[in-house]
Amino acid sequence: MAFFSAIPAIPLNVGAYRVILGRAVPYVLGDPHLTPEHERALRRQQVLLGLQSLCTAVTTPTLLEVQAA
Repeated sequence: MAFFSAIPAIPLNVGAYRVILGRAVPYVLGDPHLTPEHERALRRQQVLLGLQSLCTAVTTPTLLEVQAA
């Protein structure tokens, strides 16, 4: 299971092994300050990272973050 969270300490402290860092609490996926095209690209990157994390074996809690393009 993978969790998206703007506050990664919470899922990491409850034992989540895959945590994808979100932008902010009110908009974990996306960023309303971006243009619609850039926000869609950001959301796509976040979702793809989440899917990729599910295909990766982890043995300890792991925090993942979308890399700036």
